[in-house]
Amino acid sequence: MSLEFVGRLERIPVYPAASTYAFDGDLVKLASNETPYAPHPDVLAAVQGALGTLNRYPDPSAGALRRRLAERFEGIPAERIAVGNGSCDILLAAAEALLEPGAEIVHAWPSFSMYPHLAAMTGARAVTTGLDAEDRHDLAAMAREVTAATRILIVCNPNNPTATAVGVDALNAFLEEIPRSVCVILDEAYVEFAADRDPDETLPLLARHPNLVLLRTFSKVYGLCGLRVGYALAGAESFRRAVDRVRQPFSVNALAQVAAVEALRHGDEVAARVERTVAERLFLDDELRERGLPSTEGQANFCWVDLGGREESAVVDGLARRGVIVRSGADLGSEGHMRVTFGTRRENEAFLAALDDVLEA
Repeated sequence: MSLEFVGRLERIPVYPAASTYAFDGDLVKLASNETPYAPHPDVLAAVQGALGTLNRYPDPSAGALRRRLAERFEGIPAERIAVGNGSCDILLAAAEALLEPGAEIVHAWPSFSMYPHLAAMTGARAVTTGLDAEDRHDLAAMAREVTAATRILIVCNPNNPTATAVGVDALNAFLEEIPRSVCVILDEAYVEFAADRDPDETLPLLARHPNLVLLRTFSKVYGLCGLRVGYALAGAESFRRAVDRVRQPFSVNALAQVAAVEALRHGDEVAARVERTVAERLFLDDELRERGLPSTEGQANFCWVDLGGREESAVVDGLARRGVIVRSGADLGSEGHMRVTFGTRRENEAFLAALDDVLEA
């Protein structure tokens, strides 16, 4: 007799992890939207200094980190800040707290690959909308899908995988249309990378819309993917209390908390990383366009490349055989594309050389 698992297990999709881990050797890793830069030396020193305390449990409330975030985002009290084992942890907890059979969740597609998990794991109904002609969220179409059953609506901005973003005025007008009973999660994992906007410009929306949650992470611009720590700035304290209640205790490990607290002290390093990333974005956009491979008007640390009818698997697999790992558009909801994370100049030039070889072949 074999184990009998719950029926919903078959409905939960497998997260499409990058193929990086299937290859050995010196790879150019441009598949997972990681920053190519190591954490700030002071962050590494803080982690090293905390190693001797690992015989103790971490602070289950992440109090020091929440207080430091409250200082960074003046006007958002610690009581309205949730911290999680990566931003995915907070997304999953929000689904557990808000969704159930008969409820609905609205999100665009293609967008972040975790969103389909939320309905599947809770028995809720997923309502998806397409992107507009510029591969941005079609906010009007999303608003039309909201019903009395809608509990969560997610806007990924900048959007993963298309790297596109909508402006704060459009978001504010959109939020005015959404009932206060709907939890609107503005997933801003890549917000620091936008070149033409202040990453803090969405903060005032929280005062106007108590049903709004801004979801952010230390994985991307801060370079802490390996420690997994994300956070949410909520318009109401009830959101933080709800997600904390449904998650396991001690969900954020001690080293992640220490690293994140220290990382927040180095805004100058964040600015430098963004400047370097924007430079690589402009460089790769121009180079890809010269090869007849246009990308979207991106505002993140990756580009979404239209392969122009070329066979996607041949391009992506060909790059992998040459030691360059990118993400397949088919894995991310839109075949005929590839998502390429911006690396260092050396890595980006290696990608272009491998790409030329593949295109010639």
